[in-house]
Amino acid sequence: MNNRIAASKPGDEIVFNGPCLVNETIKLLGQRTYRGGSRTGTQIKQADGANLPAIFASDSYLDNSPTTGLPFSLRTLTINGNLANNPTSGDSIVLRSWQTTVSDIEINGSGRDGIRLTSLSANGTEISNTQVNGRISNMQINRSGRHGIKVEDPGNHVTDWQFADNYIAGTGGDGVSIDNTAGWLITGNHIYGVDGQTALDMNRLYGSSVMDNYIEDFGEYGMYAAVQGGAASTIANNRIFKFNDGTGTFLFVRGNYANAFVSVTGNAIRGNGEGIGLDYQRGSAESLEVASTGNLVSDVTVQRQIGEGVTVNTGSRVAADGTL
Repeated sequence: MNNRIAASKPGDEIVFNGPCLVNETIKLLGQRTYRGGSRTGTQIKQADGANLPAIFASDSYLDNSPTTGLPFSLRTLTINGNLANNPTSGDSIVLRSWQTTVSDIEINGSGRDGIRLTSLSANGTEISNTQVNGRISNMQINRSGRHGIKVEDPGNHVTDWQFADNYIAGTGGDGVSIDNTAGWLITGNHIYGVDGQTALDMNRLYGSSVMDNYIEDFGEYGMYAAVQGGAASTIANNRIFKFNDGTGTFLFVRGNYANAFVSVTGNAIRGNGEGIGLDYQRGSAESLEVASTGNLVSDVTVQRQIGEGVTVNTGSRVAADGTL
């Protein structure tokens, strides 16, 4: 498989057919399309004892490039991490390429993360440019040892992606963990069976939109959002439920720096008699302003908690002439 990919040219489509047993990471070169015939027809399985750091990975990650990889598309197949026979294996897919799309893939039994989107290379080299404008959609990610999705960005490189219409089930850590959520659209995802702390952990929201997601069961937080100053973000029409045992916070929002603004509207929260529904805290920001309206919060101990330095209102509409 790697030999065929290495011999391909920009613009080529590489098609994976039938069941494939792999004992080497598959390097994904940019400017190409990679696809299977169907989820059931194309099965990529990690061989017993291979313990690969990744099953698929961007070339810039494996080559320790100082810049992001070129765009590619990967879609329509199933990946079997075969965790029972690869106890020290890593991720199923590692992305370090911009304008890249990954869709219609089922991932089962990853040793670490189902997908890791990272600004770092295999040896820890951080990119010097940006890694933006990609899309992860229509995935089914089951039984990940750590996170279903991990966005790893210690700097400020991985922004303005879309994470849409995915199913994340059964994670040892957080369901989805995002270091940098600036400019992201996160919509239509179903996250459930989370054994770690947080179902949807989002840091550094800046002009971000989080909407129409469905969360069932979590450890400490259903949705955690750390909001930057300088641009407003929206958190709307999400459903966050907890049917498993224990308490926790369903939707937690905190400021990160400067004057942070966020709109939290139309969310439906239901617990099992414990926990905090909405929790707004200034954090390390100078202030946090929240437009909070139309949220349904039930069967929790505390419906809404507001910390010092936080302003909560119902929002306002400005007319064409500038009046409220």
